[in-house]
Amino acid sequence: MQWFSSLGPVLQALLVSLFMYFMTALGAAAVFVSRKGGGKIFILLTGAAAGIMIAASFFSLLLPAIGYSAALPSSVTVTLGFLLGGAFIVLSDLALSRSHILFRRAGDRKCALLYFAVTLHNIPEGMAVGVAFAQAAGGAGVLTALLFGVGIAVQNFPEGMCVAFPLRAKGMSRFKSFLFSQGSGAVEIPACVLGALAASFITGLMPWALSFSAGAMIAVVCSELIPECFEKSKLLASVGVVLGFCLMMFLDVALG
Repeated sequence: MQWFSSLGPVLQALLVSLFMYFMTALGAAAVFVSRKGGGKIFILLTGAAAGIMIAASFFSLLLPAIGYSAALPSSVTVTLGFLLGGAFIVLSDLALSRSHILFRRAGDRKCALLYFAVTLHNIPEGMAVGVAFAQAAGGAGVLTALLFGVGIAVQNFPEGMCVAFPLRAKGMSRFKSFLFSQGSGAVEIPACVLGALAASFITGLMPWALSFSAGAMIAVVCSELIPECFEKSKLLASVGVVLGFCLMMFLDVALG
């Protein structure tokens, strides 16, 4: 710990962000031991992915967004950010629906929306960790920032699964499902370093970025994941959503 505390905030943020990415990739790698999509297990896992994303939207994004100070009241900032995030997904859905050359199947469009939402949510999370290390600046707060980063890293494991398994269920190969899922976590590395480098500037943007990402994730869950899994089996989908939400809620509350 003494060696880690002696490092600069940027290097600290880089090392922790690499661990955060590794946990995402580890969760995504679970797709290599799964069967081909379409069975009951994938209905359960898709429901769990929806539950994980709903819980992450509230506990990992909206609650921290409320805690940041901004020029506008937090109620206004978080509400507007959430609305903008939801609108972004709706408009993206319309644009992708008309991109017949790039997305010939509806499943391809759904995969793109899911990937966008999870990737967007990882950017402000990475920035928040970088800001935490910059504000600690070698003091006693380094341990708090480290625990914050480790907490997000642990949460990234089920998040890696929540991208990989729905992609696999839509017929994507194991390798491609893993590749896309781990890529959603890779954005945390530059985001974390950027947060450490520009802490004062990034702090003002954090409530907007966090609430925007929450709105985007909820929009994708409501428009894609929940309708798809509930159409196939209401019981399994309900169980999956509840279990996924409980898992993510437990990790968020227990790890802060």
